[in-house]
Amino acid sequence: MKVAILVGSVRIGRQSHKIAHHVERRLQERGIAVDLIDLAADPLPILEERSGRDPELQARVERLSERLQAADALLLVTPEYHGSFSGVLKNALDYFWEEFNRKPIGVVAVSAGKMGGINASTQLQHVILSLGAFPLPTKLLVPEVQSVFDESLQVKSEPVAKLTTRFLEEFLWFAHAVVQAKRAPQSSWLSVA
Repeated sequence: MKVAILVGSVRIGRQSHKIAHHVERRLQERGIAVDLIDLAADPLPILEERSGRDPELQARVERLSERLQAADALLLVTPEYHGSFSGVLKNALDYFWEEFNRKPIGVVAVSAGKMGGINASTQLQHVILSLGAFPLPTKLLVPEVQSVFDESLQVKSEPVAKLTTRFLEEFLWFAHAVVQAKRAPQSSWLSVA
């Protein structure tokens, strides 16, 4: 199985990338192939049209599309800004649709406050449904993210470490179930009366 992690923050001083790298390491420890897609490294301009006339932009969009398409499952990582997920993540999601269709998607949200991005995560799950994908009911919420990691991006918080473990167990179970169902012959699970 291959998992893509889409990091939805480009802000200077951002914190959400820290949990993305932590989750990436944890998945790799389990033998999962991971593609970390950082929108700060691969930015997309505000969407004006699905496929632009600019060949450089078109090539960038196609590369990102291929990376998302190659993933069996995805994790969307976002900070909570003003009670919602980041605009840069919404902009990136607007470029694509088929890349998410019928894929299991988990949500990781962070905040500087004590709520851990709960509003952002709930709204993002609704968007996932609108993309024709399957949102994992469980979310990984990281409150007070600025105090959770050390300088080498290692988790200092035992509760966050435990929550991450539980979240990844749920995510991998869910992702395997969806991927197996998609790969199975339709006749083995669907019967028409």
